[in-house]
Amino acid sequence: MRAPHDDMAALDAPQVALLRKPRLGFLGVGWIGRNRMEAIARDGSAQIAAIADAHADAREAACALAPGAAGLGSLDALLDCELDGLVIATPSALHAQQAEAALARGMAVFCQKPLARTAAETGGVIDAARRANRRLGVDLSYRHTQGMQRIRELVAAGGIGEVYAVDLVFHNAYGPDKPWFRDPVLSGGGCVIDLGIHMIDLALWTLGFPRVEAVSSRLHAGGRRLELPSALVEDHAVAQIDLAGGAVLRLACSWNLPAGRDAVIEASFHGTRGGAALRNVGGSFYDFVAERFDGTRAMPLAEPPDDWGGRAAVHWARALAKSSAFDPEIERLEVVAEVLDAIYER
Repeated sequence: MRAPHDDMAALDAPQVALLRKPRLGFLGVGWIGRNRMEAIARDGSAQIAAIADAHADAREAACALAPGAAGLGSLDALLDCELDGLVIATPSALHAQQAEAALARGMAVFCQKPLARTAAETGGVIDAARRANRRLGVDLSYRHTQGMQRIRELVAAGGIGEVYAVDLVFHNAYGPDKPWFRDPVLSGGGCVIDLGIHMIDLALWTLGFPRVEAVSSRLHAGGRRLELPSALVEDHAVAQIDLAGGAVLRLACSWNLPAGRDAVIEASFHGTRGGAALRNVGGSFYDFVAERFDGTRAMPLAEPPDDWGGRAAVHWARALAKSSAFDPEIERLEVVAEVLDAIYER
């Protein structure tokens, strides 16, 4: 079996320069939205044509980084522009509606995770992209770390044998600072849909999206078990995901956990002939090492520095420069959304 590879390497700089640069709009240019805009601008794979944010200071700061881009105040204003694609970085409750509106206007879409709050909403956006025949991408950025690229290649090549267990951890010692994150109607959930989504996606993507057979979970808020449905969102969760073939994924994630460091982020793959793991360094949210394990020996696969934060956005923009057509690969995201629904018992 051919090992997967980082598709960003498929286009070098001269090739990108020969393609027509798509005209992009950016909706929501807080820290993450502005970071993705800057990554695409540095890459030169697209034109930054228009920027919209309800907050004038964020909009003006982003426009200062993209001379010539139109500064707008709303999605409606963006939809009236001649754009090839829209990058969305707004609160989660708005993602599905905003993405569908852009797709209906014939724009490709790149959206922050989660694409939507539930599997039904996620399927609706994917259906809209399929009907419009437009490319849809989601910012599952950890896929694009060098470490996970190397681990996925190793697993696909059979380098650690048959994977039978995966341990997934994402503890954020701080948690979100915006109130909407803690409203289940606006967010779709707590730390699982915020942090756990990345780890579940990483595991399923690395394993080739095997069929999910069963999901069980236990959620807590403030140290007390949540009875679902709840008006509160979880700040701690554990879940087990059983896969066809016998493999099991075990997830633990949290906000505001006293972990002795800023963050604990790990994805460990256990196989019949070895193991491999991605883990953050010294509590960092950005620096990761990847290692392969053979008994008690650990062999490096990747280490810092690795400027991975904007790679998912650049990957989407480069692909859009080649073709705006619907990519069925995005349909795999419905599986991740269904797992989240099962964790939330909905």
